[in-house]
Amino acid sequence: MNGSLTEARLLVAVEHLSGLDPDLARIAATLGPPPLWAREPGFPTLVLIILEQQVSLASARAAFDRLRLAASPLTPASLLSLDDETLRAIGFSRQKARYCRLLAQALLEGELDLEELARQDDNTARTELLKRKGIGAWTTDIYLLMCLCRPDIWPVGDLALQVAVQEIKQLPTRPTPVEMEAIGAPWRPWRAVAARLLWHYYLNGRN
Repeated sequence: MNGSLTEARLLVAVEHLSGLDPDLARIAATLGPPPLWAREPGFPTLVLIILEQQVSLASARAAFDRLRLAASPLTPASLLSLDDETLRAIGFSRQKARYCRLLAQALLEGELDLEELARQDDNTARTELLKRKGIGAWTTDIYLLMCLCRPDIWPVGDLALQVAVQEIKQLPTRPTPVEMEAIGAPWRPWRAVAARLLWHYYLNGRN
C-alpha cells in the first residue's frame, strides 16, 4: 500500500479491521481509535528508539532528555563530540553508545541517508537500516511504523504486542514471532493500525 498513515486513514483502517476481526472491533468500540503515535523522522528519534531497546520507555526518555541537554542540537556530529564517560553518565550502556556512534558516523559519511530512506519502499528501507550494527528488526519496525508512518508494518518481536495478542486471542502462551506473523497476516494492508489498536489495549484496556 502506498502513502503514509494519516489520522484520516487511521480511522478508515480501524473501521476496516473492526469488520475483519471481532477482537480488534471490541478494542475500538471500548477504547475508541488509537493515537497515531507519529514521531519526527530523523537521527534524534532513531537514537531514542535505540535507547528504548529492552528497557522501559520512561528510562529511555529520561536518558534521551539528558542527551539533548548535553548535545544541543542533537546531530550526528554533536553526539560524536561526547566521550564515553559523558554518554555513560547520561544513561547509555557501552553497547548502545557504540551503536549510536556507528549510526552517527554512517550518516556523516553518507553510508546511510534517512531522507532517502523515507522515499524507499518498506523492504528497501528495512534492508538499509538492518545493515547498521545495533539496529535490528524491532528498531527498524518501530522507525518505519512511527516515524515514516508506513501502514503495513507489524513488529512481531514487540513484547507489548505479543502480550496484547495473547490476551485478546486468549492464547495459552505468548505467541512467538512466527506465530505473530500468522496472526497478523489477515490484517494486511493495515497491520501497523492493528499494532496501534493492540498497544492502545495494552496501555489502557487490560483487565
